[in-house]
Amino acid sequence: MTPTSAKDLQKLGHDCLIEAGAGLAAGFTDAAYEAAGVTVVPDADTLWREAQIVTKVRPPLPEESARLRDGQTLISMVYPGQNAELLDTAKQAGATVVAMDMVPRISRAQKMDALSSMANIAGYRAVIEAGSNFGRFFTGQVTAAGKVPPARVLVIGAGVAGLAAIGTATSLGAVTLAFDVRPEVAEQIESMGAEFVFLDFEDSQDSSATGGYAAPSSPEFREKQLAKFRELAPDIDIVISTALIPGRDAPVLWTADMVEAMKPGSVIVDLAAERGGNCELTVPEEKIVTDNGVTIVGYTDFPSRMATQSSTLYATNIRHMLADLTPAKDGVIDHDMEDDVIRGATATHGGEITFPPPKPKTAAIAAAPKKEKARELTVEEKRGQEIAAFKKQTKDQVGLLAAGALVMLLIGAVAPASFMSHFIVFALACFVGFQVIWGVSHSLHTPLMAVTNAISGIVILGALLQIGSGNWLVVFLSFIAVLIASINVVGGFLVTRRMLAMFRKS
Repeated sequence: MTPTSAKDLQKLGHDCLIEAGAGLAAGFTDAAYEAAGVTVVPDADTLWREAQIVTKVRPPLPEESARLRDGQTLISMVYPGQNAELLDTAKQAGATVVAMDMVPRISRAQKMDALSSMANIAGYRAVIEAGSNFGRFFTGQVTAAGKVPPARVLVIGAGVAGLAAIGTATSLGAVTLAFDVRPEVAEQIESMGAEFVFLDFEDSQDSSATGGYAAPSSPEFREKQLAKFRELAPDIDIVISTALIPGRDAPVLWTADMVEAMKPGSVIVDLAAERGGNCELTVPEEKIVTDNGVTIVGYTDFPSRMATQSSTLYATNIRHMLADLTPAKDGVIDHDMEDDVIRGATATHGGEITFPPPKPKTAAIAAAPKKEKARELTVEEKRGQEIAAFKKQTKDQVGLLAAGALVMLLIGAVAPASFMSHFIVFALACFVGFQVIWGVSHSLHTPLMAVTNAISGIVILGALLQIGSGNWLVVFLSFIAVLIASINVVGGFLVTRRMLAMFRKS
């Protein structure tokens, strides 16, 4: 709970309580909570005794779960598959347990998807943590003291945490590579400026589990994957590993020999450390330095290292969950077990253990259908395609020129001489204006600006040729056309200059 989310919870009809000092580490004082209308209770015992709904971050400890009572609701990270004793205690007490880590990944539930919120923070923080242990710049630089090469970052796994890490590393100027067993995420990776690491492997199995999570790979695929990582290891400066499979220990993807192949000063940040780690040498909750000078960060509390941000996002997830649980906004919980989101997140209810939940009636976010891999063309086939394309293009151009010449002949036969003089000026303006503006390098303006500037160039040249006519109205209109088109050309280049400046590396 934050002071801001507390105000929203009160609009749902709830009275809010918080343990004294609970928000201090995240920058929220007791005074701020009191100003938001929250009752500050002296200790956790008082809170568990007085509250009908208790919200937490981590699963309750055994002494905390023993405080659960009939009719009370606990909303927290629970990991019910690994906490059978907690579920049994809640069942015996008649309490309802809502597991924020079990919120189904359907579109309607994204606003309360706490795992994604925390993974987003963890991915960002992993790159920051890597940077604090890395002895060089992320971005390449050319200075008076010499040239600095950019850092090469490999992100393993392109889920929420992986994509956040890719975005952060790329924005810092690193050369970023990313790998995922799901080839359908390649487009997302490349759209963020990173390079997708492809494997030359034919795998008939579906690499995506329900909801877009990665599924276990075949032994043959795993060997090909490890071989690719061994090939990359000597050139990689930073590895961010995020690969997890629901309900399983983290797969070992970065072995000891890969660590030995890395350069001294390299960094590995293992976001899967809590589940055993993707790196063979990871020590959970610790940072170690290997004999060859590689730093391996195995922290398991990355969101907590950005306490204000993670508290704000998690409080928002909790608020949205309570909004679904309180549809009447009268402060009374309506635990609708027919609702996909509520049913999927409920671990115990009504004196029964309701985990695991049934499949939601609404389909989860599905993976894109696999595309058939295109056959590599031979040199002769590629050459044949190029010749065929050239012949077709030449034929089309000749046809257009013939049609244009015919139209010109027909117009010349029936149109008066005054019309033809204007028509010739228009045609020349189109040709010359387009060629002049289009000849400017695209590194100086975007393709969109190139087209609009080319059109303005046509207007300017045509108007300049018409200014010499004796009619004062034509001269006036030509002047207005030159003025407006010139403003458009100059403005186009200025806008493009500002756009390019945004992407220029300092």
